[in-house]
Amino acid sequence: MSYGTPQGGLPPQSQLLTGRAVFTTAYAVVPRGVMTDIVTSAFPGWEGARGWVLARPLTGFAETFSQIIMELAPGGGSDAPESDAGAGAVIFVTGGTPTLSLGAADHALEPGSYAYLPPGCGWRIRNRGAGPARFHWIRKRWQPAPGLEPPAPFVTHEARVAKDPMPGTDGAWATQRFVTSDDLAHDFHVNIVSFMPGAVIPFAETHVMEHGLYVLEGKAVYRLNDDWVEVEAGDFMWLRAFCPQACYAGGPGPFRYLLYKDVNRLPSLMRAG
Repeated sequence: MSYGTPQGGLPPQSQLLTGRAVFTTAYAVVPRGVMTDIVTSAFPGWEGARGWVLARPLTGFAETFSQIIMELAPGGGSDAPESDAGAGAVIFVTGGTPTLSLGAADHALEPGSYAYLPPGCGWRIRNRGAGPARFHWIRKRWQPAPGLEPPAPFVTHEARVAKDPMPGTDGAWATQRFVTSDDLAHDFHVNIVSFMPGAVIPFAETHVMEHGLYVLEGKAVYRLNDDWVEVEAGDFMWLRAFCPQACYAGGPGPFRYLLYKDVNRLPSLMRAG
């Protein structure tokens, strides 16, 4: 497997300004070429760390989640990474070998490692490797519901999660689900969706879930609202609820992306914000 990741740096003065970045009322595309050194953020409680913030709640746009690509220098990390006591999180590693600590247990992570971290679990992370470590940090406030408690933390790897093919596709379109759909304690999912070359989403999906899609591998043409947009490994797409979406996988290899969606809660009748 390969995992697209930011290259950092800064383009030369000779480079044209024209690019693929776009922000609309229905969707945004943050291409890999704009994830440079000058758009990173630093966060309290972290050392030797920087992050590319790809998504954050914005009134009138996407509402539920934050997604950050964190980069840790050797020795970097945090013993108190989360400042919001109500936030649950998923970590997905795309580079390096960070160590995740849950209580007294240390988990050696590698590219493809996945961890679910419920609110209040007191997780810690440190890069004990010789090179940089990169991972997606996807955060959402856990939404209580009658009879449900926050899920337990777990750590796994995508290699241990089987692909679930979509009906009628002969496996050309499949999803790796890290959490079962009937576990209602989880109020968001982060899955990996894969398409073989030439596979398609054959209709314009239109649904209540909002999405963050980070392309891990390959390329495709994605339909976002009224537009067709070319995307490739390292690009990020942010879709608000009900934005029509479809895609054609462009080949020559698989097209794979990390997909966030909010699930398993009755829509609130309180106005956002």
